[in-house]
Amino acid sequence: MSHKGCLSVTKYFLFIFNVFFFILGSLLFSFGLWILFDQNSFATTLGSSVFALKIWSYIFSGVGILTMLMGFLGCLGSLKEVKCMLGFYFAFLLLLFVAQIAIGILVYTQRDTIHARVRVYVGEIIQNYKLNGSLTDKEESWDVVQEQFQCCGWNSYVDWRENHAVASNGSSIYPCSCRNLSQTGQPLTNHTETRKPPERAEGFCVAQGEWPVYKDGCMANVQNWLANNIITIVGLCLGIALMELFLMTLSMFLCKTIGPNYDKLARYS
Repeated sequence: MSHKGCLSVTKYFLFIFNVFFFILGSLLFSFGLWILFDQNSFATTLGSSVFALKIWSYIFSGVGILTMLMGFLGCLGSLKEVKCMLGFYFAFLLLLFVAQIAIGILVYTQRDTIHARVRVYVGEIIQNYKLNGSLTDKEESWDVVQEQFQCCGWNSYVDWRENHAVASNGSSIYPCSCRNLSQTGQPLTNHTETRKPPERAEGFCVAQGEWPVYKDGCMANVQNWLANNIITIVGLCLGIALMELFLMTLSMFLCKTIGPNYDKLARYS
């Protein structure tokens, strides 16, 4: 293949690839805005907390904007052969690549510190979980975690005995989100005013004898989930890193091959 043909293939391949990224970014950004402005419908359908949905909407919107920006720089830079845009595109990908490596190293080296801070954070949520009144965003999110992972407390269900409301009621109440559905026989009497539909297990329920809750703590369940999905997580991260390296290589090759035609920016603007 001639030099000109190789240049054309590289240029249009990079263009088509970044058109896909731009469309993907637009969809992610639109989906993030949809979640942000229709939180109640999503919360009812998915059974998630409003706070968690708000966080996900910000994540989708942020990732969508970055993906759209990357797609725009890659499309226009490759199609019009604008070296400065290809340079920005390469720098953007390089920054993402370095940030991913830095975050991975930081999480691995500081895993004990992160584990300790999460334990303290969850402990504060459990201790201060209110008996009456509307639940905070943190309390709603922790209810969702306990329901989804079918666990209770951080280390075990005993953590909830340190809650102020539980201690003041002589352990006659227990968190509804910890309820083990396989242990039927006790009515689900909710004693906390909630903002969610009645099917959501939130607040405290009255216990008739022993608590009908999951005995395992969420720490072990979360660790088991990570252990079972570590191959998928590592594979996904590795795939993203290889794709970024591939796109950086293409953009640098195109940037060096098209020559010093800086006047094209003014011509096509």
